Amino acid sequence: MFALDARLQQDTIWLGDYPLSRLLLMNDVQYPWFILVPQREDVSELFQLDAEDQLQLWRETTGLAEVLKDCFAADKMNVATLGNVVSQLHMHVIVRRREDIAWPAPVWGRHPAQAYSAEQLAVLKARLRLVLTGDFNFVES
Repeated sequence: MFALDARLQQDTIWLGDYPLSRLLLMNDVQYPWFILVPQREDVSELFQLDAEDQLQLWRETTGLAEVLKDCFAADKMNVATLGNVVSQLHMHVIVRRREDIAWPAPVWGRHPAQAYSAEQLAVLKARLRLVLTGDFNFVES
């Protein structure tokens, strides 16, 4: 049975689900930072997914990155899977802008996270509802 890693649960906001992956928002208003977690048990590496799931994860990742790039006027999209701190397989999809606080360095550990306010989160979710369509299902909150 799929269970989300405790650290991901603590640091993110659940937005909804694609056919394979749970979509999370890193609770840090400094960057539009999203995380896709394949809903598979005991998977820490891409190669542990079967071929169909690997392809589906790539579809979800690239589709999300493309939509976010346009939606947030990104200068660059950072897409990565690392897993050094959280071993559960997860894909980071981070909108980067030249004016963001960490540019051009990586976002990890640069600045303490600043949580979304209720209002900021509502605005972001409303924006995403306009662009995340098709096979994405928002969680009702």
